[in-house]
Amino acid sequence: MKNHYRNSWILLACFIAVWGCSKKATDYRSFLHNQEIIYPGKINNPNVLPGNGRLMLTWSPSPDPSIVKYVVLWNNGADSVVLPAGSHNTSDTVKCVISSLSEYSYTFFVYSYDADGNRSVVTEIDNARVYGNIYRSGLHNRQQDISQPPILNADGSVSLSFLTPIDTVNITTKIKYVNTSGDTTNLYLAPGSSNLVLSSYKAGTPILYQSSFIPSRNVIDTFYTLAYDTVPYVYVLCDKSLFSTVNLPHDLQPYDGNTYLARIWDGNMQPRGYPEIFHSNGNPGTPGTITFDMGKTYNHLARLEETGRNCCHNPLDFEVWGIADTTGAISSLTPDNGGWAADVSSKGWTLLKEVIRTDDGVAPYDANLMNNPPPVRFIIMRIKTTATQSGYVNMSQVTFWDKQ
Repeated sequence: MKNHYRNSWILLACFIAVWGCSKKATDYRSFLHNQEIIYPGKINNPNVLPGNGRLMLTWSPSPDPSIVKYVVLWNNGADSVVLPAGSHNTSDTVKCVISSLSEYSYTFFVYSYDADGNRSVVTEIDNARVYGNIYRSGLHNRQQDISQPPILNADGSVSLSFLTPIDTVNITTKIKYVNTSGDTTNLYLAPGSSNLVLSSYKAGTPILYQSSFIPSRNVIDTFYTLAYDTVPYVYVLCDKSLFSTVNLPHDLQPYDGNTYLARIWDGNMQPRGYPEIFHSNGNPGTPGTITFDMGKTYNHLARLEETGRNCCHNPLDFEVWGIADTTGAISSLTPDNGGWAADVSSKGWTLLKEVIRTDDGVAPYDANLMNNPPPVRFIIMRIKTTATQSGYVNMSQVTFWDKQ
């Protein structure tokens, strides 16, 4: 009797279970209006490429052949763009450029839709940057290397040197100048290069430069600085063909007829040996002076280069003095007199530079002269010490540049 009751309960439980399951299988339809939920395939490999007031979204299309369009939403759904689904090949790339955006970081939501209006699960693209004037205002043109100033070479070219870029990712620096034919010429300096040459430069015309940058790799726009900068000056070689000797009463005298003073402005810029040098006779010794006329007045004399002999007697400590007119400006004191500097200064000479070399004095040595010098035509070089301290003074070449 007990077994009969137990079997009856088992049959009843099975009936209830079957009846309950059968009812739940269809119960959801009342909530979905007798339709199933369909989710088309979502996009893959979303990416963002920043730009200037815009950006580009890219993705791989879904392989789902039912998809007919993509919808991109942002600003909490207030803004949107629709793109037709032209391909379902996952090796292709869908590109969506969104313009007229403020400089900001955005979040985008991308949906795939089929022809019946069913949409995919959302794909969210966060931290999508847009750049603009705020970013651009922080950019600066690449800096010139002041240790290698722009020099107008004898062939009419100008050599420019720049420092390594420091702003984000430098793309190029554009240099604009006028050539000797009067035409504007544009050159471009790559970020990995530091030097370039402007051929056939028209002296006295401005040289402009402007750098461009990108905030990061994989962007769609290049940003230029707000304005061009101007190369502030160009060093122009003083015309040595106009130079001539001025033999003041206490100046150093040549060793012989082959080692005269004009050797030092004959244009040979490398260290040379006897007799193709200026070689003093040792009487007077050092400190001693040489004086010459540059043949014209320079209002912005700015730079010199002194080159010694290839072996010995080279100046290590010397002064460079300048004046526009020597009338009444000749000192009666010998250069070794302790009052000589004060005396020539009182007569109108200006100390343009004291050069102190720490090497053997052989190689070409470049030095900038004083800022804002007075007009200068005549030069006195007062050699105070040499590498040998023998009383002799040897030099291969002296070169001057005016700033324009």
